[in-house]
Amino acid sequence: MSTIDFLDLQKQIASSRARGLWTLMIGYRAIYVGSMVALALSGIAKTLSFLLLATFVDEALLTEDVVRAVALIALSFIGLALVEGAFSFLSGRLAAQTAEGVTQRLRNFMFDHLQRLSFPYHDKAQTGDLIQRVTSDISAIQRFYSEQVVQLGRVLLLFVINFVALLSLNTTLALSSTIIVPFIAIVSLFFFRRIEKAYDDYQAADAKLSTVLQENLSGVRVVKAFARQPYEEKKFDHENSSRFAKGRRLLSLHSLYWPVSDILASGQMLAGLMLGATMVMRGDITLGTFLAYAGMIIWIVQPMRGLGRLIVQASTGLVSFDRIAGVVREEQEPLKEGTQRPQTVQGDLVFENVSFEYETDVPVLHDISFSVKPGEIVALLGSTGSGKTTLVSLLPRFYEYTSGRILLDGVPLTDYPKEVLRDFIGIVEQEPFLFSRTIRDNIAYGVDRQVTDEEVIAAAQAAAIHERILQFPQGYDTIVGEKGVTLSGGQKQRVAIARTILKNPRILLLDDATSSVDTETEAEIRGALENLMSARTTFVIAHRIQSVMIADQILVMDKGRIVQRGSHDELVNQPGTYRQIYDLQARIESELEKEIASV
Repeated sequence: MSTIDFLDLQKQIASSRARGLWTLMIGYRAIYVGSMVALALSGIAKTLSFLLLATFVDEALLTEDVVRAVALIALSFIGLALVEGAFSFLSGRLAAQTAEGVTQRLRNFMFDHLQRLSFPYHDKAQTGDLIQRVTSDISAIQRFYSEQVVQLGRVLLLFVINFVALLSLNTTLALSSTIIVPFIAIVSLFFFRRIEKAYDDYQAADAKLSTVLQENLSGVRVVKAFARQPYEEKKFDHENSSRFAKGRRLLSLHSLYWPVSDILASGQMLAGLMLGATMVMRGDITLGTFLAYAGMIIWIVQPMRGLGRLIVQASTGLVSFDRIAGVVREEQEPLKEGTQRPQTVQGDLVFENVSFEYETDVPVLHDISFSVKPGEIVALLGSTGSGKTTLVSLLPRFYEYTSGRILLDGVPLTDYPKEVLRDFIGIVEQEPFLFSRTIRDNIAYGVDRQVTDEEVIAAAQAAAIHERILQFPQGYDTIVGEKGVTLSGGQKQRVAIARTILKNPRILLLDDATSSVDTETEAEIRGALENLMSARTTFVIAHRIQSVMIADQILVMDKGRIVQRGSHDELVNQPGTYRQIYDLQARIESELEKEIASV
């Protein structure tokens, strides 16, 4: 198949339906044309069988050698039936090949496109809705190519072929058989617009239902822990009822279309047959001509009725295309823009009056200024919502700061291509995500090369998880459940840390990386991380004083501002937020020790 420029595909899909649908067919257009040619040959064979019927009645039965004539006619009928069936099969197969190829390409494109959309887009998008567009909507487009467009071609070809054949038999009969056409067109257009809107509403409701289901299954442990099954059932029933109402309206419109089109089609056929019968009785046409006409008018009127049905059904494919185009129109995150492509970085960072706000225009960070020397550890401490995670998210450029600037090794951060910048940065998030693969695969995930078992084991040992992995029946080949559900919170965190250790980044971002482990394990991980951080610029987000005491500088944040800065010894000896947190945690630990001692 011919290759396709995906950037051009994005442009064409985003511009219009026709251009997008046509561009998707690159490499399959000749096959699709072949399908239409085969369809035309199948229709011609069908029409010739009606003309052959007229010859049989008007001529073959009147010849002296009737047996020979009938035999030839019978063989001709069989031959035409075989030709019709063969070309009909070929047409369907070629159309199916095109539809499958096009939708496979579209799914790959959509998946790739979703991977490249920005973090702000994914912050707003609903997972269930995106899944709906990549699955259900693309399936609707598949039907559009394999069934609706092919059937539309079939209707038009049968109409033209049979109309031309009727003209050769009798002009009056040919013209009278087309009276239904404008009425069918008007009715179809009427229903098309309404069904298009109803289907769009139905798909949106279906997407909401998928989102509710996806969230429920992902959070099934929380649901069970809080015994919220009745609440979740009511929420699901509400969305399911909404989907039911919109689906009922869609089916009602379809159901209303059929009797209207049946009345028009039946009236056309009845009037045509009455006219033909009258002409036979008057002697204007032969009986054979009438029988041929009776067959051909069915293949004119019924396809025209089907044309309306196809126009109505095609609305679902076009609505699905519009839903996909809505995602495609979103600009991809520019990963390659930037002039700086160093092989490595030192990790010297400077924040100069950096501010940031989300699309809500609500400031999140205000005039942040500080500097970090290569190899230094910076700890960020503050209450939830103070801006700690947002600040470190600016370093890999998940979000772009709105004012000020950040310098890395003296170069503005925006001069580094995102893909290059992120190669130098390792991240351990507060809520680690593991894939439904082996533990080995999860640890090696962040490295774009072949990783040896020794490297994986070394990373696991540094993260204090190696011994625990060996206790699993299949060791490093153990398959973790969805999102790592078969591992404990501490085990997931340590596997995520091992993944970052193996990447060997120059800059580390530890977003409360020890929050999910017990005190003993935290001490083990902290010891491993101290060795890892010795030659790397590291940002540590934490809530425990013990996790930030080793930092070269501690930034205490509140409402998006730095309210205190300094080392542990400096901050603990001055009044302020840090001293308050220190005293509170010290008091809690003291009380716990007393309780343990009294047991």
